[in-house]
Amino acid sequence: QAQVVESGGGLVQPGGSLRLSCAPSGFRFRAFTMSWYRQAPGKERELVASIRSVDNLANYADFVKGRFIISRDNLNNTAYLQMNSLKPEDTAVYYCIAGIQCYSYWGQGRQVAVSS
Repeated sequence: QAQVVESGGGLVQPGGSLRLSCAPSGFRFRAFTMSWYRQAPGKERELVASIRSVDNLANYADFVKGRFIISRDNLNNTAYLQMNSLKPEDTAVYYCIAGIQCYSYWGQGRQVAVSS
């Protein structure tokens, strides 16, 4: 029953912007930390950003600080990742994850491609 559905992403030129949305269902959204991970072909999966449930405290990987913004809308049970000043090295499949303790629910991933 629990699922995480992502939308957005796509293809953009360097310096452009894209937004990813994440709409979880089947569990208590407000209790979960929401995170975005990404994985490029041949590369290890890496954490991009996360936002806590209690106080909306956000954390970012160094390589996206100042460029990406993670947010959540508890009224609409939706999390977002706003990606600005995109670089070719940001090209990857991005995954939304809802997690608490030993439980994690993963989305199918959305392609983000940054190319001229």
